[in-house]
Amino acid sequence: MSRLSERADAPVRVRRFSRVERGVHRATALLMVLCVASAACLYLPQFAELVGRRALVVTVHEWSGLLLPAPFLAGLVSRAFRGDLRLLNRFGPHDGAWLRAALRRRRRPAAGKFNAGQKLFAGWLAGAVLVMLGTGLLMWFTHLTPLVWRTSSTFVHDWLALTIGVVLAGHVGMALADPEARRGMRTGSVDPEWAEREHGLWRRRD
Repeated sequence: MSRLSERADAPVRVRRFSRVERGVHRATALLMVLCVASAACLYLPQFAELVGRRALVVTVHEWSGLLLPAPFLAGLVSRAFRGDLRLLNRFGPHDGAWLRAALRRRRRPAAGKFNAGQKLFAGWLAGAVLVMLGTGLLMWFTHLTPLVWRTSSTFVHDWLALTIGVVLAGHVGMALADPEARRGMRTGSVDPEWAEREHGLWRRRD
């Protein structure tokens, strides 16, 4: 009886992400952590001395980078995942208003399921991963490309890696500042008041 009453009194939550979407996010995050951590061990002497076994670190870095697109490709079997991709790829007038308010540090207007900042982050990261994958392959298969290609690829790969590290740190920082957003990605559902406040256009259409 007590369990039934607890369920009846439990607050109604809004479904935000499917199980497949959460799995894609977790798998991508794990591969990204492996890729960034192994890169740090390869480029920073302090970490390299602590870890050692450079050949193993190189292997982890190469394969975690190669596998980064795999969760995304696997997620395409999900209708919910494809639907969210369409939302991420579309910008409307409300996104421009959201960005202007964010840049001026004003109260942000209602957003859709994803705000303009999340859309820009997703698009930029997808492009960055493709560039890193391409330059990484050029650096891996050194016998297939001219020296100038390998040199240019190394330059782009190294500096873009640094940029990705900074952007990911900002992403993690924003996630830590919003517990309900993290709960939504962890459990798939969010508090309706949070949904109305942060993503009002999506909440009203849902």
